[in-house]
Amino acid sequence: MTLKVLVVSYAFPPVGGAGVQRMLKLVKYLPEHGVLPSVLTVRRPSVPVMDASLLAEVPKEVSILRARTLEPSYAAKDLAWRAHADAPKKLAARPLRAVSKFGRELLVPDPQVLWLPAAARSLLGHLRDSPEDVVLISGPPFSQFLLAPLVDRLRHTPYVLDYRDEWTTTSSIYEMSGSARAAERLERAVLRRASVVTTATEEFRENLLARFDFLDPERTLSIPNGYDPADFPEVLPSPPSDRCLITYTGTVFRLTSARGFLAGMRLFHEREPHLAARLETRFVGRIVETEADAFDATESLGVTRFGYLPHAEALRLLAESHVPLCLLADLPGSDRIYPAKIFEIMRLGRPALTLTPEGALARLVRRHRLGDVVPPSDVVAIAAVLERIVRAFVDGTLGRAERPIDVERFDRRLLAGEFARALELGRRRYARAG
Repeated sequence: MTLKVLVVSYAFPPVGGAGVQRMLKLVKYLPEHGVLPSVLTVRRPSVPVMDASLLAEVPKEVSILRARTLEPSYAAKDLAWRAHADAPKKLAARPLRAVSKFGRELLVPDPQVLWLPAAARSLLGHLRDSPEDVVLISGPPFSQFLLAPLVDRLRHTPYVLDYRDEWTTTSSIYEMSGSARAAERLERAVLRRASVVTTATEEFRENLLARFDFLDPERTLSIPNGYDPADFPEVLPSPPSDRCLITYTGTVFRLTSARGFLAGMRLFHEREPHLAARLETRFVGRIVETEADAFDATESLGVTRFGYLPHAEALRLLAESHVPLCLLADLPGSDRIYPAKIFEIMRLGRPALTLTPEGALARLVRRHRLGDVVPPSDVVAIAAVLERIVRAFVDGTLGRAERPIDVERFDRRLLAGEFARALELGRRRYARAG
């Protein structure tokens, strides 16, 4: 018998960026595991990037409901965010910072709470007309987790909560997140009645179990992000022979700051200018305003910024590089994070450079033999590893080290099967309190 699931996700095509991939690939591959998904998402989303090309990956049999949002445009939110960041330095920005702060305190747990009125109407109407076996809600944004009580109490339908990121980490370090004050109380309330909870890393899972002792470890599952084999050509493009190419794909913001990397590049150029001239570095993706100053005058260091590109084009640029770059700043909670791009880097099989504090990402890179791990703020160590990489390129030995291992574990098709079992567990284990 086919299991029917309604996937609730604000981040869904034509929204672009890394945040859409987990639910997009799940919806794409769930039918192979006997699960028929429908999707509830936002109409006219207030987001920084769009990528309509991703819609081609949604199976034709999947119905998509789109509920309008009352959010202001992303340009308006971005203006408030910039004012919040600039106010300590610019007196004129302080009034707007005050308004921004008030909005952050009011819009709990995040600005996307303004999507909930229309989303709730669409959700309840859909479940009335087309009952589902289970509802899967994926965050961030975590405001959509507040739809869970409606699913439970008004439509008597079990729900699964999926954490792409941690709620508390998102509230404290992501741009445009709402107030963190009410986050734990809201989180506790929606977790209590969840049939199953899934997380993107085992470290996320362990943290949830430690914080909320009522969670059942057997129904709190870790399902990692991964890569889609269909996104890659059978034969990868060859990197250029006249220069060593390092490429970063993804958003650069506080959690993925490039400041340490760029400082290491500057030191490398100071120490070995002729060798450093053989290095070209590309940043493909959005760079938020608060990180943009780190890139001042980096063109002379061989840095090129492409801005956001469609996913397929970004992957092509990554695939033709000698060394893919992964960034993770040393911030509270980052020791439990895997940036989703690491799995596409893993699939490429080329030696990666990963700047990360010790924690989940460092262990993943070492366990699967993905390449070098360097602390993100150790400028001397970064300069040294860049020098070693370029020397290996000049000597013709770059990329001849051991290959990544156990890569197949992160195939999105297999991970969809893990989700299918989690959804079935949620359906079977649901027992509504009277």
